[in-house]
Amino acid sequence: MRNPSLPYKLVYCVTAVACGLSSAPSMAEPIDWPELPKTCFVSRRPATVDDLNRGCSAFLIGGPDKSAGTPLNIQIPQYAFHVDGASGKKTPVIVVQAEEQSGIKAVGYKEVNTSRTGAALLSEMQLLGTRKPR
Repeated sequence: MRNPSLPYKLVYCVTAVACGLSSAPSMAEPIDWPELPKTCFVSRRPATVDDLNRGCSAFLIGGPDKSAGTPLNIQIPQYAFHVDGASGKKTPVIVVQAEEQSGIKAVGYKEVNTSRTGAALLSEMQLLGTRKPR
């Protein structure tokens, strides 16, 4: 039951944190950010089938004979969080690819904790830059 002396927004925020709805990683689970890779990423060019086969990209726009994506003008590689739209959960990742096709901006990433490769819309990412986050 809401305490009428507290502003509604404050009550909502406190309830969200108490119920575990906060999207920030908890202090009990520190993120062990690795160094950024020196190789095995795609920067300033579209990904190729070879990049995909070697695990250096997460997706290929176009066919095996011709890449159709246009590289996005963002720093690759870099640290980021993939933010799940439904739950708000933030997953620490390293962005290894960023391309656009027909107005759709997509990024490829590797999860920090699992090394799994994934792809997402740029709008689902919180880019952190090239300095190791603390």
